[in-house]
Amino acid sequence: MIGTSLRTSLAAAVLLAAAFAPAAEKPNFVFFLVDDLGVMDIGANHPKTFYETPHVDRLAAQGMRFTSGYAACPVCSPTRASILTGKYPQRFDATDYFGAAQPEKWNRPTKMLPAPYRDRLPLEEKTLAEALKAAGYATFFAGKWHLGPEGYWPEDQGFDVNKGGIERGGPYGGNKYFSPYGNPRLEDGPPGEHLPDRLAAETAKFIEANRDRPFLAYLSFYSVHTPLMARDDLRKKYESKAKSIQHDGPAWGKERERQVRLVQDHAVYAGMVEAMDLAVGKLLGKLDELGLSERTVVIFTSDNGGLATSEGHPTSNLPYRAGKGWLYEGGIRVPLIIRAPGLTNAGRTCGEPVLSTDFFPTILELAGVPSRDAKIDGVSFTSLLKGQSRQRGPMFWHYPHYGNQGGAPAAAVRDGDWKLIEWYEDGTVELFNVRDDASEKRNVAAQHPEKVHRLRDRLNAWRKDVGAKMPTHREPKAGATSPRS
Repeated sequence: MIGTSLRTSLAAAVLLAAAFAPAAEKPNFVFFLVDDLGVMDIGANHPKTFYETPHVDRLAAQGMRFTSGYAACPVCSPTRASILTGKYPQRFDATDYFGAAQPEKWNRPTKMLPAPYRDRLPLEEKTLAEALKAAGYATFFAGKWHLGPEGYWPEDQGFDVNKGGIERGGPYGGNKYFSPYGNPRLEDGPPGEHLPDRLAAETAKFIEANRDRPFLAYLSFYSVHTPLMARDDLRKKYESKAKSIQHDGPAWGKERERQVRLVQDHAVYAGMVEAMDLAVGKLLGKLDELGLSERTVVIFTSDNGGLATSEGHPTSNLPYRAGKGWLYEGGIRVPLIIRAPGLTNAGRTCGEPVLSTDFFPTILELAGVPSRDAKIDGVSFTSLLKGQSRQRGPMFWHYPHYGNQGGAPAAAVRDGDWKLIEWYEDGTVELFNVRDDASEKRNVAAQHPEKVHRLRDRLNAWRKDVGAKMPTHREPKAGATSPRS
């Protein structure tokens, strides 16, 4: 028989363990956000891709790969805001990349003036970092922020540590992707140090320092955004690889007035993709080394589609149409991989649509943190991670701007397999069945007027609900003759 004192000691030990159990059971989160990475830029989505992404592909093999992941906007800042708040960025007028010209300074000869937008994430919005920090999490941010000027940086929005997050949309200071960085939130490293590797190293140090408490490590790469710069060894590797490739079809096509790249063979871009993948591998290796992999949810995604119609046209999103800056699938469909130990079965795929607003409620649910904001637009997809179903409802986009990539002001809605795009310049609509026609080659609006009417009504109701600002038609110049009706 067990003595009284021993029973008392065992009972005390059980109580002590129970007292610490809730904290110990909270999962850690590592969130990889890659800038401008196209949905077909990783091997897990495109086995014949020109780029090499073995570490990301391994993550997909260990977790769940979503084939219908979507960004809330075809450009960066609004999507980034949607991830951190769980809300459509239209609710707080963050509808364009921060730094774009406002309508009063618009000097391009376009049919419309873009809508005004707010160029910072409002401090009154509760962010994912703030919610987790209040629940006892250590919070860390590294890389691209692009959500407002100083005073609106990561340290003002719930992150304990900020390594490199400022107002810039790219690594535009110093030697750009190589040290010296000229970044007020990232100390310079040795000359020639590569930014993706440095950001991964900083994240690894944070994880090791916080291994005994729950943490959110948010690694938001500046890669693979312009300027197009790669390590010399990687550039040379892909220059050699490109020489051995023969493409079956044309290398270039047309999207309105823009050329669109139809093949993947850009050596510099490929080098940038591989450097990003190596950084992901460094972090995954650190989790393994510290024995944290089974307690850490890892999320990998992008903020918009790949850059195919502008600024070097470095990648192709085929079979998806167009790219960054467009509301076609190539502009808003993004890679999405999640490894959630105890929930996701290794190597599974999910075709259910997931929007970037959905990360906020999903992460909070996994962390056991209640969300008290009634205006959250995202819908948790924890059930999908378990292999169950989810009723998501329609997803909406509103981009009342002219981006740098050739797209025009437009809105879109996807409901089930159907997607409608409404172009604001002339009110025309396009309707696609994105399950049967992922390339959006067949506009079937004329064949399905009832679907057009229903989806347009939903889009109008949603715009009213979020208070969406609209672009405006320009007034005719004085003395100009009005066209006859």
